[in-house]
Amino acid sequence: MDNLSFQYPVWYLLLCLLLGGLFAGVLYYRSTAFRSQGRTLNIALGLLRFVAVSLIAILLLTPLLRHVVREVKNPIILIAQDQSESVGSALAEGKDAYLSRLKALQEELEGDFEVKTYGFGSEVREGLDTAFEDKQSNIAEALSTLYDLYSGQNLGAIVLASDGIYNKGSNPLYANAPLDAPLFTIPLGDTTAKRDLLVKRVFHNRIVYLGDKFSIQVDLAADNAAGSDSRVNIYKIVNGKAQLLQQEPVTINQNSWFETREYILNTDQAGVQRFRISLSEIPEEATTVNNSKDIFIDVLDARQKILVLGNAPHPDLTAFRQALSSNQNYEVTTATIANLEESPAAYDFIILHNLPSRANAATTVLNAIARDKVPHLFVVGNQTDLQQFNQAQRVLSIQKRGNSANQVQAYIKPGFNLFQLSEDLKEQLPGYTPLTAVFGDYDIESSASALLYQRIGKVETNYPLLVLGEGSGTKVGVLGGEGIWRWRLFDYLQNQDHERFDELIGKVVQYLSLKEDKRRFRVSLNKNIFDENEPVYFDAELYNQSFELINEPDASLTVKDASGKEYNFTFNRAGNAYRLNAGILPVGNYQFTGNVFFSGEQFTYDGQFSIQPIQLEQYETTANHNTLRLLSKQYGGAVFYPDAIPEIAAAIRGRDTVKPVIYETAQTQPVLNFKWLFGLLLLLLVAEWGMRRYFGAY
Repeated sequence: MDNLSFQYPVWYLLLCLLLGGLFAGVLYYRSTAFRSQGRTLNIALGLLRFVAVSLIAILLLTPLLRHVVREVKNPIILIAQDQSESVGSALAEGKDAYLSRLKALQEELEGDFEVKTYGFGSEVREGLDTAFEDKQSNIAEALSTLYDLYSGQNLGAIVLASDGIYNKGSNPLYANAPLDAPLFTIPLGDTTAKRDLLVKRVFHNRIVYLGDKFSIQVDLAADNAAGSDSRVNIYKIVNGKAQLLQQEPVTINQNSWFETREYILNTDQAGVQRFRISLSEIPEEATTVNNSKDIFIDVLDARQKILVLGNAPHPDLTAFRQALSSNQNYEVTTATIANLEESPAAYDFIILHNLPSRANAATTVLNAIARDKVPHLFVVGNQTDLQQFNQAQRVLSIQKRGNSANQVQAYIKPGFNLFQLSEDLKEQLPGYTPLTAVFGDYDIESSASALLYQRIGKVETNYPLLVLGEGSGTKVGVLGGEGIWRWRLFDYLQNQDHERFDELIGKVVQYLSLKEDKRRFRVSLNKNIFDENEPVYFDAELYNQSFELINEPDASLTVKDASGKEYNFTFNRAGNAYRLNAGILPVGNYQFTGNVFFSGEQFTYDGQFSIQPIQLEQYETTANHNTLRLLSKQYGGAVFYPDAIPEIAAAIRGRDTVKPVIYETAQTQPVLNFKWLFGLLLLLLVAEWGMRRYFGAY
């Protein structure tokens, strides 16, 4: 339907017609130019001029043409199929017949409706497939996604086929998807509980530390297996082979049986470790696939080897060892310079008490520390050779004056920001018993920071007592006094524990022993354990000698599984770094090596990760049709079992709400935009001019 409207009053049209008549009348009413041709020619020419001028005047009023387009939209019918493994197992041999009926329903509906198909499981996707390999079922997400896609459209009905089992997302009954359409469900699978044992769930920490014991809680369940006996077996999987760790008998005393058991496991190897918890098979069991469950534990070797090395036996050595041994991530060794057996390079951190001394320069130890850049802490005492000490580090210089010593207490100045101390420690530390410090001049390097200063009697001096800094790329600390064992005893005397003393020593050692990653090529993962249905992404960074991020050279990655099979990849450039999507890999443990050649140097980076199986679909084998019935009731639909699929089309057509919708769209545009009008005007004017010329008026 077209409507013509004007931006001026309609009576202006009369003025336009009057203007056209005026032009025609002036030219032709009393004109004698065509007297020999008769009056008919004058009338014809007058009409041409009248129409042309009137039309031009009307167009100057900018008339608008409103065009209404009507479009009939058929109702949209959505068919959503659960693509999870449990549905595939439930269909089994009848899968082809079921898919044929579903295809026939789709073809029948396509005649009167717009049919869209979706598959759901781990995610919602358009179209249907016949693999049924999704590792999870999320019915709530399917309903929410369909609502998001089709809210506001002419949604006629939804046909949802599933076994009602959901193991991801919320309960679909509480999905709160306000679908304004009936939901017809097709229940699949068997609701009869079969004779079955299963490891239902295993609760465990994803990360543990090497040398620790950790617990796992195992939920065991059984259906229709009263009177049966089984065994819980716990294995460690190494290179594809199972090593039995623990075994325990299980007696099932009722048909609907459930029990939670706890087991303690040890960590004897760093890296991602794979464990398997299984139940031994019982006679006439329906399936044994869900009798076992694999878990992956990331075992971190966070322990640091610390050496407390003294010039001679001293109570301070024991105080340091006791304070650090309270941290399970520290492996502390105490020795004197005379009986040191292991190389200093074998340690992550070294405390040098009264070393270098006048009796032993400890040259071998200091050279090894400098060569291997081992972070260390000097404890300066009466036996320390200050000249050699000043040469061994560039954090604090001490110039001795005389042979006397000072008894000094500690106090804290504001401004130290390398780490935080508790308020309790800050409050009590100035009252701790004095240490014995060298009497002399103290000169702290500008790049170092003093945590503690010396207080002599009641005078707070500017002499540092505990200094932290860095020299030649290695973190170094200096404690300018000995007798720290008294602090530990005083802490216990005041508080009946050693928490404040242990905190001070622990934080100092933690700061000094923390190693910065200064490798110029690094490959990273956002986690070490991936699910089998998620892709593995790698990020890599390459730095030049100025530690500027670059990615000019090509970088490659080799991933190797437990059997030695290799997967080779090339990184993509992303900004100034690298990124790689290695895709979805099979379940197992993997090692990777990144390689890049830059500026004549070959850089490599090694790491490891694991892919763990998702076994959720194997642990719930009994269909839940009640959920589907409640969903159909909630959304005003009905339940149709697979044999009744052909009846769904009639049920949809029988709904009064499933009707086509007429959409009207109004389009308004100026009449001036129609080019044919200019052609008409030109035709009128040319016709008038041609006739006048033909009959001799020009």
